[in-house]
Amino acid sequence: MWIGWIEFDLLLGDVHSLKDKRAIIRPIVADLRRTTEASVAEVDAQDLHRRAVLGVGVVAPGADRVTDVLDRAERLVASRPDVTLLSARRRMRRSDDD
Repeated sequence: MWIGWIEFDLLLGDVHSLKDKRAIIRPIVADLRRTTEASVAEVDAQDLHRRAVLGVGVVAPGADRVTDVLDRAERLVASRPDVTLLSARRRMRRSDDD
């Protein structure tokens, strides 16, 4: 079994409140869940209105599948015009790694 995750550090555009932030982040999270069928959550910077850190996690029988899902997630986030992708950090592990 393979486990993979990616964290996206995002800079949001013209956002002046946490309500504005939610209006941008919710559709991104929904798109990621729908297109990747992975677990997605805002994992950091919840109290900052112009920054967001999203995490995407996936478990699959093979490394190729995990890589495909993480690649798709990164392409989706990078293509969004309402955010700037500052960084994407990814990791993969096999379940029997020590």
